[in-house]
Amino acid sequence: MTANYETREHDVLIIGAGGAGLRAAIEALAQGASVGVVCKSLLGKAHTVMAEGGIAAAMANVDAADNWKTHFRDTMRGGKFLNDWRMAQLHAQESPDRVHELEQWGALFDRTENGDILQRAFGGHTFKRLCHVGDRTGLEMIRTLQDRGVQQGIDVYMECTVTRLLTDDGRVAGAFAYWRETGRFIVFKAKSIVIATGGIGKAWRVTSNSWEYTGDGMALAYEAGAELIDMEFVQFHPTGMVWPPGVQGILVTEAVRGEGGMLRNRAGERFMEKYDPKRMELSTRDVVARSIYTEVKEGRGTEHGGAYLDISHKPAEYVKRKLPSMYHQFKELADVDITKGPMEVGPTCHYMMGGIRVDAETAQSTVPGLFAAGEAAAGLHGANRLGGNSLSDLLVFGRRAGLAAAEYARRASPAPNDSAQIAEAEKELVAPFSNAGTESPYAVHRDLQEVMQNLVGIYRTKDDLERALVELEKLNARAAKASVEGSRLFNPGWHLSNDLKAMLIVSEAVTRSALARTESRGAHSRIDYPNVDAIWEKKHNIIVRQAGGMNRSESRVQEMPEELKQILAAD
Repeated sequence: MTANYETREHDVLIIGAGGAGLRAAIEALAQGASVGVVCKSLLGKAHTVMAEGGIAAAMANVDAADNWKTHFRDTMRGGKFLNDWRMAQLHAQESPDRVHELEQWGALFDRTENGDILQRAFGGHTFKRLCHVGDRTGLEMIRTLQDRGVQQGIDVYMECTVTRLLTDDGRVAGAFAYWRETGRFIVFKAKSIVIATGGIGKAWRVTSNSWEYTGDGMALAYEAGAELIDMEFVQFHPTGMVWPPGVQGILVTEAVRGEGGMLRNRAGERFMEKYDPKRMELSTRDVVARSIYTEVKEGRGTEHGGAYLDISHKPAEYVKRKLPSMYHQFKELADVDITKGPMEVGPTCHYMMGGIRVDAETAQSTVPGLFAAGEAAAGLHGANRLGGNSLSDLLVFGRRAGLAAAEYARRASPAPNDSAQIAEAEKELVAPFSNAGTESPYAVHRDLQEVMQNLVGIYRTKDDLERALVELEKLNARAAKASVEGSRLFNPGWHLSNDLKAMLIVSEAVTRSALARTESRGAHSRIDYPNVDAIWEKKHNIIVRQAGGMNRSESRVQEMPEELKQILAAD
């Protein structure tokens, strides 16, 4: 090993600069901790900007009857009761304060006539609950948090990828990373680490997720010994673009349906009447996604294999004001004027409900000193996330993770650098340059996406999942031999070869968990087990690394206190 790397030291290291990472950084800084934020992309480019529709918070600005109890009930019902009840409770209770905080820091929300934050309807929510900025809410949130963090003095390491967490006697001690531009190595020493790296969508061919979403944080935590939980629950957003092919999967915000958009099949039928006549287009995402999928499968899909989403019955100026991003997106990318005609949409891999298992109060994982928040963490959303709950999740648990990580760092003593771990991390990272053979990381990635799209998609069967495990084993062997050429400067093939490792870990975890769960619940649908199972209602799937490889076990769903059971029982 060469000692050719720089070293940086912080009390708290945060991996990921989206909503959860920035909110954690702001909170840790407020506690007096030295904070470093590492991000694969540029600051401000985080995938949080894709959450366009709004922030779910029971502020009762539009519907006076709304309160945290109703929000809690909606979240638990949407998650099919697999949620961590304490996380759902904290989220419902604390979301309004976090939104007010964002407003105080400069976020410019749409307003009611009397000046309150305007709220809109969204699928699965009983009341109009989503605080929004047109259909650009995530962008406003990132802008606000970024400005606040920069003003407070966070240290940001942009275009820097963490490839391994360093441990000392079972607790985290730092991270090994490299600069994407130069390929040079950097070692971070840290007393605590917060993972806020988002989801895993790039393992599927049709996804709304950006290039960063390769499951890095979950894989890092898994390799450090942390438990992953409920990895089978992958949300397919019902409405991604389906045409032209170059934009397939790009998100069409749920705000279109929240503002009155209607779904129709090729025959012009408003087909949600068949699947959820009470809530129609504002049903939960799992139901709407499966409904569109079924219509297409049974021959009632649109020309390009989707459904029509139509908002053109609303006045053109209303559409342009409420949905400016969607108007421009379809005009520029598909040459469709959504004020005059329908959009073609279909399900797209969008969000991960499973992830790193964390404590509700502190967001700490099962590894001491390692915390997680946002999409990389699991628990809040159960088997299916409601739209808008992701942004309030980032704020509530980003804050809690930053607070607890700073408190942990205050008590922890710095650990020495383990040169053996660093040498191993370096060797693994540069291996593709010395691999003999012609295997391309791009070919492996393409084949991985096909396996996950075709065998571990919206509907699953035992045979498909078993076949997927066989294919994943072959892909692991191919990825280990994948070679890249050139130098470490600006080498996207090398970057992908590293990302592949994480995607293969999370793909296997999803597939093993999906095979074990012999029922259909929330976003996880088994054709061979179409009903919910009372036994599985009480169990989580746990994935952990062991000497022989990936191990799956089960743990019981935590019993809920009586007063919360009564809230759920209410109408």
